Amino acid sequence: MRADETLPYAPPVALSRISDYLQLARPRLAVLVLLTVGAGWLLGAGAPPNAGTLLHALIGTSLLFAGASGLNQLLERDSDALMPRTANRPLPAGRVQPLEVLVVGSSQSAGGLLYLIVAGQPLTAGLGALALVSYVFIYTPLKRRTVLNTLVGAMPGALPPLMGWVAARGRLDSAALALFLIVFLWQVPHFLAIAWIYRDEYRAAGHVMLPVSDPNGVQTGRQMIRYTLALMFASLAPCMIGMSSWISGLGAVVLGTVFLYTAIAYARTPSTDRARQVFRASLVYLPVLLLFFVLDALLLNGTWT
Repeated sequence: MRADETLPYAPPVALSRISDYLQLARPRLAVLVLLTVGAGWLLGAGAPPNAGTLLHALIGTSLLFAGASGLNQLLERDSDALMPRTANRPLPAGRVQPLEVLVVGSSQSAGGLLYLIVAGQPLTAGLGALALVSYVFIYTPLKRRTVLNTLVGAMPGALPPLMGWVAARGRLDSAALALFLIVFLWQVPHFLAIAWIYRDEYRAAGHVMLPVSDPNGVQTGRQMIRYTLALMFASLAPCMIGMSSWISGLGAVVLGTVFLYTAIAYARTPSTDRARQVFRASLVYLPVLLLFFVLDALLLNGTWT
């Protein structure tokens, strides 16, 4: 090699591997999951709260989510390779091998469950195990078989706030189930919007999503409206059972109205831009609604629930 020649820059192998495993753990989605765990814990905590229980719940859930995410990508590596937005993930791109993801993902999942049990949170661990099994072994295969996969996938997605609640309170009750219902219903228009935006990629990958079989968007729009309306009613349940005050109820109505408006706009004129509006509204809706509930419990009521 001549003295004036230089080798192309390549990142250190260790850093590249770390980046790949972080990508397998899907950190941005993990943040949302942990926020819902934290919200559930704050709403379920007594006075004075035991912050240690939150820390244990977050650590266990982080490990469990990272493992479940890796195992999900392991099962979907062939279909991921067919979609431009996922083709560069570590597995379809060939940067990591299936066996190592299986070992690491299984170890993380088992480690998260074991951690929660050792930390004295067996009910949290039980809910985590339910989320793991339903997400990896039921929802993931159903994506190639039925449009009902969205409803099935919404169940594990709605369990993290319950995990936070039981970590704080040690039991499930009507308030916890109200949180579950809110997050469950929220996911349907959220994921339908994503499925419409990427419907061509899902079709190429063989995923059976409603927008794939609904080229005009009529059924997709109707489902968005139905579930957003149901969500608006469910968001008032915490007020009705005394978990929060009318202030949270008012916030829920305002947020739900905006969310519903975007769903109606999409239903009238189905398009990618309209679907993106639904998606963006969903990203605002859930964290802001949970923030209303938390502030209501901690500040406006002057006490912990």
